[in-house]
Amino acid sequence: MSAAVHRRVAVITAVHAPSAPYLPEAYASLCDQDLPDGWEWHWVIQEDGTTDAVGPYVPDDPRVTFRQGRPGGPGVARTIALAHAEGEYVKVLDADDRLTPGALDRDLAALEADPALGWATSRALDLLPDGSTVGFPGDPLNGPIERGDVLDRWKANGFRAPVHPATLCVRRDLLLALGGWMALPASEDTGLLLALDSVSRGWFSAEVGLLYRKWEGQVTGQAAHVDPAERDARMAVVEARARALARFGWRRPTAG
Repeated sequence: MSAAVHRRVAVITAVHAPSAPYLPEAYASLCDQDLPDGWEWHWVIQEDGTTDAVGPYVPDDPRVTFRQGRPGGPGVARTIALAHAEGEYVKVLDADDRLTPGALDRDLAALEADPALGWATSRALDLLPDGSTVGFPGDPLNGPIERGDVLDRWKANGFRAPVHPATLCVRRDLLLALGGWMALPASEDTGLLLALDSVSRGWFSAEVGLLYRKWEGQVTGQAAHVDPAERDARMAVVEARARALARFGWRRPTAG
C-alpha cells in the first residue's frame, strides 16, 4: 500500500487563448507521470488574460487550479500563479509542451538527493508539426551544473543557454527569493535560469524530459521576439542581473 500523500510539486502553466487547445495534451503528459510514494502534483493554470477561450480546455480534475488575470505576458502569469502553488518544488510546463514519462520523478530524485542543488533541468526535443522530433548537439553531461556554467556558455554561444528553461524544476523558496520570472516581454525564463545559475548549483538530466512544440502561433515565433533592438536590451538586462547576483556573493542556504 502506498504511503499517504504529504508532499507536493506544483506545476505552473501560463496560457493564452491561441495555446489553450494544447492543454489536453499537456494534461495527458502530467497524468502519465509516476511520482515516488508520498508525492502528488498540483497543476496551476494561469491565463494571461480574462477571455472565455481557455476555460473549455481546462481539465475537470481536483488536482487542477485555473485562474485568470489581466494580461502581462507569460512571466507575469507564472509569477502570480505562485500564489496558488503550494509545495516544496515548482515545475514549469508551458501550455503547448508535453512532459515525457518519468520527467517529474527524475527532477525530484535529483533535488531530494542533494540539498545543495537549487534547480533541475533536462534534455528537450523540438516537437514539429508533423509529429517528428529534433534534438540539439552540445547538451551538458548528465549530472550537476556548477554555479556560473550556464551564464558562461550562454554568453559564449550567442545567448543560447546550454539547458532549456522550459524544463525547469526549482525549489519554491529559491524561486520566491529571486522574485519569480523577470519582468521582460520575452526571455523571462532565461533570465530566471541565469539568476538561479548565479546563486545555486543545478542539475541536468540527459534523458529527454520535455517535448517543446514548434507551431505557427507560439510567442517565440513572432517577429517581435527577434527584433534586434529589443533582443539586445533583453539580453543586456538578463546578463547584468546574473552578474550582479554573482558579484554580491549571495548563496542559497542548504540547511536550517
